[in-house]
Amino acid sequence: MAEGIKARVASDDEREATRVAANEGKVAAGDATFWFSVGESSEDTNVGGAHRDDEVSRPDEEDGEKGKADDRRYIAPLEAVPTEGTIRCVASGGSREVEFICRREGEAVFGWRNSCPHEPEVRLDPGWGAEVCEGQIVCHEHGARFEGGEGLCTYGPCRGKVLDPIDVEVQDETVYLTDERFEACWRL
Repeated sequence: MAEGIKARVASDDEREATRVAANEGKVAAGDATFWFSVGESSEDTNVGGAHRDDEVSRPDEEDGEKGKADDRRYIAPLEAVPTEGTIRCVASGGSREVEFICRREGEAVFGWRNSCPHEPEVRLDPGWGAEVCEGQIVCHEHGARFEGGEGLCTYGPCRGKVLDPIDVEVQDETVYLTDERFEACWRL
């Protein structure tokens, strides 16, 4: 871990980014906090170095909202989903797991597979939030731009294609996975 990792967090009024040389820690901005742990413990169950939410303490559990945290389709409180970036999650169903991203537009939240249609192995959100410019998600490798909603590409090498949707829904100021292809999800 010589170079460390880049950690970024944003709240409605503040952003903080830092390079961290430790294996675990937290970065805070305003009322938002990002906790991380990177390692190779054989006891960890993780995807891409991030633990499944049902195996770690979550801020909402600490605040007494354990009912929401116990729901296997729970993603996040609405205010935790950014408008100028994305959060990463994994949806699972049977033996299938798919990484996806969520982005908020007003009171609505949209979810898509974390993959650029131009080169599917390229993640739109590489781990610190996808770039958003003029309300569109921007592929950091090719510059393709995607509208919210159906994820239509309006500029770039995959113009006219759409992002693969993952169904999510806001219920009582909370975001849930509603895509019937999957049984559970967790945030990365």
